[in-house]
Amino acid sequence: MEVMFPPSFTLSPNYAPNWFLHFPVTDSSSNNFTFRTSPRVPLHPASRERSFVPPVHVQDESVERVITEPITDNHVLSRHSAVFKQNRLPPLVSALKASAELNTASFHFPGHNRGHAAPDSLTQLIGIRPYLHDLPELPELDNLFCPEGPILEAQTEASKLFGSSETWFLVGGTTCGIQAAILATCSPGDFLILPRNCHLSVISAMVLSGAVPKYIIPDYKNDWEIAGGVTPLQVLKVIQELEREGKKPAAVFITSPTYHGICCSLSEISELCHSHKIPLIVDEAHGAHLGFHPELPNSALQQGADLTVQSTHKVLCSLTQSSMLHLSGNIVDKEKISRCLQTLQTTSPSYLLLASLDAARAQLSESLASVFNQAIKLANETKCLLKRIPGISVLENSSFPTFPGIDPLRLTVGFWELGLSGYEADEILYRDFRIVCELVGSKSITYAVNLGTCRDHVQRLIFGIKHLAATYAHIHQPEETVVTGHAPFADTVTRLIPRDAFFASKRKVSIKDCVGEISGDLVCPYPPGIPVLIPGEVITESAVDYLIRVRSNGGVISGASDPSLSSITVCNV
Repeated sequence: MEVMFPPSFTLSPNYAPNWFLHFPVTDSSSNNFTFRTSPRVPLHPASRERSFVPPVHVQDESVERVITEPITDNHVLSRHSAVFKQNRLPPLVSALKASAELNTASFHFPGHNRGHAAPDSLTQLIGIRPYLHDLPELPELDNLFCPEGPILEAQTEASKLFGSSETWFLVGGTTCGIQAAILATCSPGDFLILPRNCHLSVISAMVLSGAVPKYIIPDYKNDWEIAGGVTPLQVLKVIQELEREGKKPAAVFITSPTYHGICCSLSEISELCHSHKIPLIVDEAHGAHLGFHPELPNSALQQGADLTVQSTHKVLCSLTQSSMLHLSGNIVDKEKISRCLQTLQTTSPSYLLLASLDAARAQLSESLASVFNQAIKLANETKCLLKRIPGISVLENSSFPTFPGIDPLRLTVGFWELGLSGYEADEILYRDFRIVCELVGSKSITYAVNLGTCRDHVQRLIFGIKHLAATYAHIHQPEETVVTGHAPFADTVTRLIPRDAFFASKRKVSIKDCVGEISGDLVCPYPPGIPVLIPGEVITESAVDYLIRVRSNGGVISGASDPSLSSITVCNV
């Protein structure tokens, strides 16, 4: 479907419906590479098939007026910006460049041999240069598991920037960092205090470690159907409960910020943990940028965390799947962390991923005073404009008053007053405006503003939501919302620890007969990857109802052995 914009809606000259693609080609008679320009290729619409809501076209002058609102400075970081004008390349990037430029007779892996046998189908898409730099652990490139050269230098520079005593580069995402942190602190039978809305990687870490979970039920807002964080008082109560039983937790695990940007009071929690000599682990996957601007909340390290894992690729600019693990203080043994990472990470790490971590660190460090100015400005202006649209709700600090703040670069927008679910609203916005969000929920959509966000895309977002509101306000009546304050997992009971449930014999039962059984599946809507059923928990009616409703609304359920949810795998206990 072609999107028809009103006359007042103009895109910048940088936005074009067609793209010039430059494909490198090799001259087989020499060691040189030449480049040719492809013909002008039309931009094809995305191939995703969606069919929740039929298109509705309404002429409304108020829709057009939103574009006249002041969103200024169409700025995106580019290779020509000051951030990228470096006096010298970052250490690992420099080493990778030098190694790729050597005139070598290569008899090593990978099989494409520095691009000589790269598949045409992919080189037509990304060119040959990624293959030239897709190199193995050559001597000049250092070794991820015992770094002495450019990897060590790159990790040291990252440690200085983020304020850690030790930093490790991760090529298995934040998932492997979380697993390493828990394995390094929890032995079989040890207690781990954690929020029930933790990421599924935490559950897999408990399977690996044999840790015993002590869940904290997070604050939950039924009008948004969003779980928040945990409070210091909740952590204290669980510590005291274990102490009364003569037990002590091996670690406390906190997710901050959450996927929606909700931040916990980590400074108070870290003080509490350290007063009991308990290490604090923070899943900061969504917060690698925190602490680098006055309007951003402080980072976990700045608030006293002992271990924090960050997805550098989320808001910062490394390649997808690349992350960092940071250590502070001396409560956790750094050698044990290294051993755990060697157990969990691949022995063939991608140097493209590793170099991208080094490059992202350099990009940030060279413009610390201003690098987030534009993104935060755009996010704040966008939030102000969204709040003016009738029928649209915007998640703010007041929604979770017991927590210190929300990441300003996360914009969570509610559509229930229009009678639309988040899935339906996302379907319309993607279909009619090609707006691609970060996270869809049953009642809301979350948009991530980052260093690459530009004015054109913000204008399209505002225009699309304005059009949506003007259209569906006349069609749908909002459903009455009953605010209960209970998460779909608030009433769960653990009968087996995750490790025992993982290895237990299992059977499948009908979804209508599974209530009261012990779950053998790790089932969660993804994203955000927050489990509704965890292996070892008693399956409740509210959890089943929630999963069925999410799936019927168009959500994706992962982890269930039966994707249709007609049956559930349970433990034979």
